[in-house]
Amino acid sequence: MKLKEKELSIKLRSQGYSLKEICKKTGFAKGSVSAWVRNVKLTAKQERVLLKKGSKREVVERRRSTRLENELAKRSIIIKGAEEDVKKISAKELFLIGVALYWAEGRKAGKGIVGFSNGDPRTIKLMMRFFQEVCKVPKEKFRGYIHIHPHLNIKKAERYWSQISAIPPKQFYKTYSKPNKSSQNKKDSLPYGTFDIYVCNTELLLKIQGWINGVYKGTCK
Repeated sequence: MKLKEKELSIKLRSQGYSLKEICKKTGFAKGSVSAWVRNVKLTAKQERVLLKKGSKREVVERRRSTRLENELAKRSIIIKGAEEDVKKISAKELFLIGVALYWAEGRKAGKGIVGFSNGDPRTIKLMMRFFQEVCKVPKEKFRGYIHIHPHLNIKKAERYWSQISAIPPKQFYKTYSKPNKSSQNKKDSLPYGTFDIYVCNTELLLKIQGWINGVYKGTCK
């Protein structure tokens, strides 16, 4: 038994310190301190002081929770108001949004391959609309490709991205899984990896490049 640690804990408890305060002051484990001081009798005054401290902590915690709730409510109001600024997207707006997204995230060079990669399912859904409604790509021409860390569930990711993109798994390339030690034992911000939409079509790639040039000329020159 750690006699010195026990004696110090008992001494501090006798002076009216709470278990939390003793642990913070000494660095001892709470379970050990609790066992060492369980027979220490506090005076009525010491008990009132500890009770008051506990009440103050509860008040502070309640205030903090209320402050966070109010902040979240304010943010929600701003976001909701901004959402209402956007009405139904027209075909022309979908065209411009798709071109702009491809300009930022799309594959610019390659052997006639149109490619778009992202980890946001909403962006993938939007670009599938762009490719289908604006670019008129037939469903059977789409290919999917997943990049994911090997410690994640690959099959689950394939089912997920197939549902998001509406591309059948049979039209997926083999999932790319690369070991990465730094990603293990950490909270994964992309539990399903990232997804690539591929379309093998040289003419479409050139057309999108032309659209990008046109958007640039129409806005920056």
